[in-house]
Amino acid sequence: MKSNNTEYDIIIIGGGASGMMAASSVTKNKKVLLIEKNNILGKKLLITGGGRCNLTNAELDLRKLLKNYKKAEQFLYSAFTQYGVKDSLEFFNTRNMPSKVEDYSRVFPVSDSARSVYNVLVKEIKNKKIEVLSNANVKNILHNKKQVTGIEVEVNKKNVVYTAKKYILATGGTSHPETGSTGDAYAWLESLGHTVHTPKPSLVPLRSNDIWIKKLQGIALQDIKLNLFVDDKKIESKKGKILFTHYGVSGPTILNMSKNISDYLDKKHKVFLSLDLLPQFDHGAINKILTEVFQKNAKKKVINILGDLINKNLVSVILHNSKIDENLTGTNITKEARIILIDNIKNLKVNINGLLDESEAVIADGGVDLKEIDFKTMQSKVIDNLYIIGDLLNIDRPSGGYSLQLCWTTGYLAGRG
Repeated sequence: MKSNNTEYDIIIIGGGASGMMAASSVTKNKKVLLIEKNNILGKKLLITGGGRCNLTNAELDLRKLLKNYKKAEQFLYSAFTQYGVKDSLEFFNTRNMPSKVEDYSRVFPVSDSARSVYNVLVKEIKNKKIEVLSNANVKNILHNKKQVTGIEVEVNKKNVVYTAKKYILATGGTSHPETGSTGDAYAWLESLGHTVHTPKPSLVPLRSNDIWIKKLQGIALQDIKLNLFVDDKKIESKKGKILFTHYGVSGPTILNMSKNISDYLDKKHKVFLSLDLLPQFDHGAINKILTEVFQKNAKKKVINILGDLINKNLVSVILHNSKIDENLTGTNITKEARIILIDNIKNLKVNINGLLDESEAVIADGGVDLKEIDFKTMQSKVIDNLYIIGDLLNIDRPSGGYSLQLCWTTGYLAGRG
């Protein structure tokens, strides 16, 4: 095994969002090596948000923002006080990357391209003269009881040891393993003496075997109400967007419900979603609307009439579930049929059979126990010269920009630390 002769001030392991931010944040004139297993930096960053990159959430009330990080709220306060949403926006905006705020305070680059975020970070890394070692597979972290002593890396089929005064671990979790996030660091961290909570896919699309869903692949519904039922008991309700896919359902609201759904399915409970397609109207209001439109369109087919009221792609499904012939005209719809129709519009059932795996997960929860991290600097309390950031931390959070903000905050603190 060969040793590299250069001693670095900092070695950053992992060139994803948090690693790139850490590299961008180091003070000038530091000798820094950024090690990445892929041939390019930021492979997962480039696909985040469907390629649009939801780079943060514009909730500027720190207490409200941190509640989205659930049990980690108490740990993150000092970190976000030092570097929060305003700081992240300033970092990107002042580097010629304007941003915009969309529904639910989600922030995107004006370009609608993750490449814009990526370019800012890459340019900053070049400006700081950070040395980047790509196509490098870390094999082991060498250490004694108190410090990391070197990083064993496979480069061009040869193992080389790189050494530094300080090390930042930013290899990511287990979501989207095709981008390089394969959870390698968890075994290293355990060998270093850290407590690691087993990662589990979080923010994951849901699988449904309902045949009618496959016919709606690619159709999105906005501002509907989703009711979660477990063993026929309503557990929670949320308003938002749903996307039908070839395997089931997805979308921000679905992703944010997936963690709870996963827990129920693990315990063998029966789980289904009830979709309210017109949450702005109660049964009585819809009954009045339907009565009027059926009278006004007495000779028109019911399938065409309903297309003006709900998404046209769903009309056939609703009529089939209501056992109403789509060729019937408005004048043929009885009061009883109308009541059944309303029930199906307000309660479209989607059976949930499971979740997709890590390859489709936005994040995976689990990771290093937060009690073992100093959140003022992201320094390990177990290993003196090690800093741990980003998805390696045991922090659960919803969809909506919170994951990348966690990367920006922890990456910045480690880079400065």
